[in-house]
Amino acid sequence: MDQSQGSPSRGTPVSTETAVSDPRAGSPGQSHETPPIPRRAIALIGAATFGASLAGVVPMVFSLAVRLGEIAPGDEHLYGYVIGAGQLVALVSAPLTGVLSDRSRSRWGRRRPFTLLGLVMGLVALPVLAAAPNVAALTIGWMLTTFGWGTAGGSVGNLLADRLPRHQRGTVSAVANVSGQVAPVVGVTLAGRFATDSWLLFLVPGLVGGALIAIFLVCIREEPAPADGPRGPLSWGALARSYLFDPRRYPSFAWAWLGRALFFFGLSLTSSFTTYFYAQRLDVSVVEVAPTLAMLSAVGIVAATLGSTVAGWASDRKGARHVWTSLGGGAFAAGALVSASAQDLRTLVGGAVVSAIGLAVFGTVGGALTMDILPERATQAGRYLGINAFSQKVPAAIAPLIAPSLLLLAGRDADYGVLYIAGAAFAVLGAVIIALKARAAPPVIPHIDQEVPQ
Repeated sequence: MDQSQGSPSRGTPVSTETAVSDPRAGSPGQSHETPPIPRRAIALIGAATFGASLAGVVPMVFSLAVRLGEIAPGDEHLYGYVIGAGQLVALVSAPLTGVLSDRSRSRWGRRRPFTLLGLVMGLVALPVLAAAPNVAALTIGWMLTTFGWGTAGGSVGNLLADRLPRHQRGTVSAVANVSGQVAPVVGVTLAGRFATDSWLLFLVPGLVGGALIAIFLVCIREEPAPADGPRGPLSWGALARSYLFDPRRYPSFAWAWLGRALFFFGLSLTSSFTTYFYAQRLDVSVVEVAPTLAMLSAVGIVAATLGSTVAGWASDRKGARHVWTSLGGGAFAAGALVSASAQDLRTLVGGAVVSAIGLAVFGTVGGALTMDILPERATQAGRYLGINAFSQKVPAAIAPLIAPSLLLLAGRDADYGVLYIAGAAFAVLGAVIIALKARAAPPVIPHIDQEVPQ
């Protein structure tokens, strides 16, 4: 972990290419500050994150539920199994592509070839989803979707870990986090307009998101990997071992992983059946709930943007990222409990706003904290970010499979609010673990009056 960063040189210009090209930047033991990423590069990162989220999240929160209702009406319980199958694919592919990109020696760099791979696979999945004649085909389409857009978005994160200096991690994490939260709102609004057309329902969000990722690919440059990075043949045994790490050697990373896993398990319990939950509470059909979901999300995004911006900036300038993650976890849990008790639109809006603030704060500062404590960041960022992704993807794969059982335990006429109550409990537990156990070394903060190169 980089513990010895200084201040950026005044007025030293940094190109977009340079800002994302040095794989050795931020490696342990360096005595100089990594040049900050300029605003143009940050905008491209935000756009690519927006695109990956638009294409990958919208089907999960809306389009798949609509399509499943057309293919298998009355079998809504199968939705959790479809989502879970896709998340299991993402669970395996995230560390795999991370490890392989660490070893890549392409003249395109280590990360961009995998961004392209994800883009192609995501586009291939679109017609499979749109034309799926049965649940099996829909499941295959969703598995391709999660691999494709997950790989594209993950490679952008790997590139940031290679290059992003510590004093920008909270701020850039806020940009990426807000982009990822705004995208589903825009996507559900778009998809809601085409709810009766299976092709446009999937193609519009997917093609728009793919175009933004393609722009990122064209405009961002990387240099070759560091000479001392992992290379050579990768055996099956070495690949299997790369999915694991020694928690005794990296205790802060291990505790942060556990805390994130618990938090995201709670989040996945609440998000797996979002469409059905709001349809139940408002007594409308799944298709009719789309405008309400978009409105609730839009209101929440305003608050979440403020929360991400303030938390990201403050954690960069003041440190204490663990404090902000605990506040975020607590706020998310409070909002989930409000939603669980809501019986009208006004209360649902209140719960959505509070949860959105909590999720934004936790996601923004938690992402910055992960980069602060990421093991072997200079040479194996892809591997450890892939391992870190387990903390989100394992819960995302398990929660949809467990949620139907929780609903069955709640009774034949299941109230989806029970998922929100359970989600709140797990979120609080995860945030507390991070606050108490996951600590990074104090950052070296640049002087506020120093010029940031553009």
